[in-house]
Amino acid sequence: MLEEDDLGPADEKLLDMLNEGRVTAPFVADETGYSLQYVRDRLGRLVEHGNARKVYEGLYELEADPRAGGSSPE
Repeated sequence: MLEEDDLGPADEKLLDMLNEGRVTAPFVADETGYSLQYVRDRLGRLVEHGNARKVYEGLYELEADPRAGGSSPE
């Protein structure tokens, strides 16, 4: 799991969006202005560390929010 200190601004935004529900990389890129490849890289990092999971091809959901006071979807 990533720790709160490991998060950058893009990770924070991704976690905010994942807390609201499932997302796709193109949706996040459109909403945030980050490049699609950068969003894919950040989502991959969150998956790699167990903070998010790939539900289906290109669809992601939150597993655990590493931020203090953060929540998990359950």
